[in-house]
Amino acid sequence: MTIQRSSAEENQSGKASKSSKKISQNSKSGRWLWFWVGMSGIAMVSATAGALLAVSLTSTPLQQAQLSPKDEAAFDGDRISGGGLRFSQLTRPVNLLIMGMSVLPPDIQNPPEETKNLKYLPQVNSFDGLSDVMLLLKFDPETKKIIMLSIPRDTRTEIEGYGVKKINAANVDGGPALTARTVSNLLGGAGIDRYIRINVLGVAKLIDALGGVTVYVPKDMKYQDDSQHLYINLKAGKQHLNGDKALQLLRFRHDELGDIGRIQRQQMVMRALMDQALNPATVAQLPKVLEVVKEHIDTNLTVEELLALTGFGVRTNRSNMQMLMLPGRFSEKNEFDASYWLPNKDGIAKLMAQHFGLESEQEQQATATDPRSLRVAIQDSTGGDRSNLQPLIRALEKFGYRNIYVAKAWGEPLDVTHIVAQQGDSDTAESIRSTLGFGEVRVESTGNLGSDISIQVGQDWLQQKSILEESLTK
Repeated sequence: MTIQRSSAEENQSGKASKSSKKISQNSKSGRWLWFWVGMSGIAMVSATAGALLAVSLTSTPLQQAQLSPKDEAAFDGDRISGGGLRFSQLTRPVNLLIMGMSVLPPDIQNPPEETKNLKYLPQVNSFDGLSDVMLLLKFDPETKKIIMLSIPRDTRTEIEGYGVKKINAANVDGGPALTARTVSNLLGGAGIDRYIRINVLGVAKLIDALGGVTVYVPKDMKYQDDSQHLYINLKAGKQHLNGDKALQLLRFRHDELGDIGRIQRQQMVMRALMDQALNPATVAQLPKVLEVVKEHIDTNLTVEELLALTGFGVRTNRSNMQMLMLPGRFSEKNEFDASYWLPNKDGIAKLMAQHFGLESEQEQQATATDPRSLRVAIQDSTGGDRSNLQPLIRALEKFGYRNIYVAKAWGEPLDVTHIVAQQGDSDTAESIRSTLGFGEVRVESTGNLGSDISIQVGQDWLQQKSILEESLTK
């Protein structure tokens, strides 16, 4: 575009200083710089979108199940991401149900022919068996948080039309739709927007595609099941695990906590994967990752929606990734004809109100938590004896905490103390952190099972110990 000016304007223009011209030129250069940065960003997003679109058009669809209109109605079909250049941004909170499938030939009606004459039971790439893992993830662009709720597979609950059973049977009885309805009913009516089912054969491939995972193996793990060719052999300590080794860590459940211990390890692996894999480089690699694992995934997410969820994960602060477990307890011996995880209705209502926005009578009547009622577990990770923890216990008692106990030591050496909101009460955990003056709050279920708050004592405690001891003498 040409701009014409009068001679008077030109004379005034001529009086402008050389420095003004330089500033103008720099300003224009700056605008062009940001223009090209913006265009480069758009080009990168467009390239990623193009690659993803190519995957969606030329490969096996991500949804492999055929859902009836009634089954589709179990999920909220409203759009979850923006349009145009905002296609990779979430526009509302999303509840995503994830099921991990471990399927053996006897679990399905028509097992593959090549599995029939073997002398062991191999894993089958199917989605028709029991749900070995069940998670509900909430992606919330309003609070900028990701909430992960682990639901033990042995949870005793009502499955519509099939009676009271373990929740992992819902998929066998009615697939992802019945599982979604069952989970929703268990959680007080929480809506389920989308689902993902991933076969165990795809988990190892997924972790390998993400470059493996660095995690602390809490103890030596050795287990052998010749009937399934399942061989677990891991040494304790921090290490980088490939897909097969990570799967061994995730599947091991032969300890005192059984499936609950396995859930705690799942949360450890999930946090480690999110810490190292949720970055812009991973988004760019998403088409490649999908190509590797697509045959092992069944989901009603579109590729664009998957990109929006991944993009939200990249932008989410790690402190806003919170991991919870369904409140409950183990069934006692001879209480039922099978072992169950018995859900705690009041605990579930409180958790869903606090983290999933479902209002309850308990939430309406809630008052400040009385420190005297809290169960505070202390788990040492410094390798010292229990006497080193006495100043910490006395300090907590001074501030009104009465139900304090020393639990089994935390195996992983920590530089920074973790104050774990075991039951999801981040406000109380933050209050304890503020009271002590050190540590970091983690909302996850990796602490002592019987606690409300677990304090996993790290090396920073040794630096604060003398300060606390001095304050106790005043």
